[in-house]
Amino acid sequence: MKHIPRKRFGQNFLTDQVVLHDIIRAIDPKPGDAMVEIGPGLAAMTGLLLESLDQLHVVELDRDLVARLKKNFDPARLSIHEGDALKFDFTSIPVAEGKKLRVVGNLPYNISSPLLFHLAEIAPRVQDQHFMLQKEVVERMVAEPGGKAYGRLSVMLQWRYYMELLFVVPPTAFDPPPQVDSAIVRMIPLAQPLPCEAAKLEQVVTKAFSQRRKVIRNCLSGMFGENDLIDVGINPQARPEEVPVEQFVALANRL
Repeated sequence: MKHIPRKRFGQNFLTDQVVLHDIIRAIDPKPGDAMVEIGPGLAAMTGLLLESLDQLHVVELDRDLVARLKKNFDPARLSIHEGDALKFDFTSIPVAEGKKLRVVGNLPYNISSPLLFHLAEIAPRVQDQHFMLQKEVVERMVAEPGGKAYGRLSVMLQWRYYMELLFVVPPTAFDPPPQVDSAIVRMIPLAQPLPCEAAKLEQVVTKAFSQRRKVIRNCLSGMFGENDLIDVGINPQARPEEVPVEQFVALANRL
């Protein structure tokens, strides 16, 4: 029976076989990998991943799709976790000694940012992440200081990960086609991110980018004086998007 994509779950199913194989090549799954797929949907990628993996974990919210997965896959090889990925405890997935978790998925656009932040909390336990996201979101994730795309998402994720946009996926690769281009991003947790409390960095970055057009001295007034900015190498007249990650971290450490 044909599954009708549900708008409330942000469902757009990838159907283009060439794109699917390009993604699998980028992920490069190996036997013995501890891998979890978020939002397997109609299992187009799931089946291809299982050609290389001994076992795969999936997190799926849609009950109809969970029933379909149970019917079509051997439970010894596909472990299905029914529920919301935003609330799922990824540390509950068993990982062999000396191994780390690998996370993949075609993320629903409506929850992509909160889900990335949820996963950032377990970055030290993760080997890598490969996601399909809205192209605009990936461009913000990997943006360099100085451009309009650089903002809160860029700083918070670049503090923890090395990231690269691998390739763009057109709307025609999906059913139903989304209104926007998508892109594949690779995220590798940094072995030694700059020491900092995530909550403090979040506080500084959120305040800095809440009024992008103002100079950073005005954006952060009440939190830092001009001398604090100068001490960490920031020009008080700079705009928030001109300030690199290291300097935001230095500010957060002064809080």
